[in-house]
Amino acid sequence: MTSANLDASEPTIPQVYYRTVQVDGLEIFYREAGDKDAPTVLLLHGFPTSSHMFRNLIPRLADKYHVVAPDYPGFGYSSAPTVDQFEYTFDNLAKVIEEFTVKIELTTYAIYLMDYGAPVGFRLAVRHPERVTSLIIQNGNAYDEGLDNEFWVPIKAYWKNRTPVQGDKLRSFLTLDATKWQYTHGVRNVETISPDTWGHVQPFLDRPGNQEIQLALFYSYGSNPPLYPKWQAYLRRFQPPTLIVWGKNDEIFPAAGAYPYKRDLKNLQFHLLDTGHFALEEDGEKIARLMRAFLQNQSRK
Repeated sequence: MTSANLDASEPTIPQVYYRTVQVDGLEIFYREAGDKDAPTVLLLHGFPTSSHMFRNLIPRLADKYHVVAPDYPGFGYSSAPTVDQFEYTFDNLAKVIEEFTVKIELTTYAIYLMDYGAPVGFRLAVRHPERVTSLIIQNGNAYDEGLDNEFWVPIKAYWKNRTPVQGDKLRSFLTLDATKWQYTHGVRNVETISPDTWGHVQPFLDRPGNQEIQLALFYSYGSNPPLYPKWQAYLRRFQPPTLIVWGKNDEIFPAAGAYPYKRDLKNLQFHLLDTGHFALEEDGEKIARLMRAFLQNQSRK
């Protein structure tokens, strides 16, 4: 076989670009792939990771879609000013990401909401519902159900009493063992989970000053449940087409948080997956297939 024939038989793998843009004096790193004229999918990551969690999903979508995945301030390769230099709240994370979308000229987009990506993404959606074409929700809450488990007890105590003593009780969530647990708990086969995941995340968590950043965001997460009624009203009023792909064995955001979406959404595809918190690690191929079918169906309407 000639090299020309070999090249012709090989599928084209979309090129992923690794870029940085200035937003309010911050360097915001992002991964981008696909034709910018194609429908955009905005991927919003969870804690304690970054756009790295989408490293395998991006090329699985980018032949048909323009895919963008930013790192929040304090995460991944984006700027991580100290807590004295930047107020780490979910309001501010959402503000930065909204300005990021304007800076790179995203006018409409589907949003992938995962973990911290839910409070960031729902703030964007409520503020600009005309920009949101659809939602893909993976282990991200907009309802009180699912936040009543043991994991949240010390965090809720911190919301009520923000003291150094209460904060110190949360530092164990930032250790290597805790990071590994988030990736491996609830999976079917731990041997399918690459150590490159916690190997990427933990050095960022261990940077000087980063624990204080994460404690600030643990506290700020308490600002989200009071907004749930507003987010639910958005869902009821605007009825964004929604795909739920939820790792049902997640102890942080268990399946109890997925079911309430059925109350408010009429155009909903609902899938519970037999995996854990970072469902993309074990079921990334399945999630990509479901997303492609879902997004293609929306484009036909």
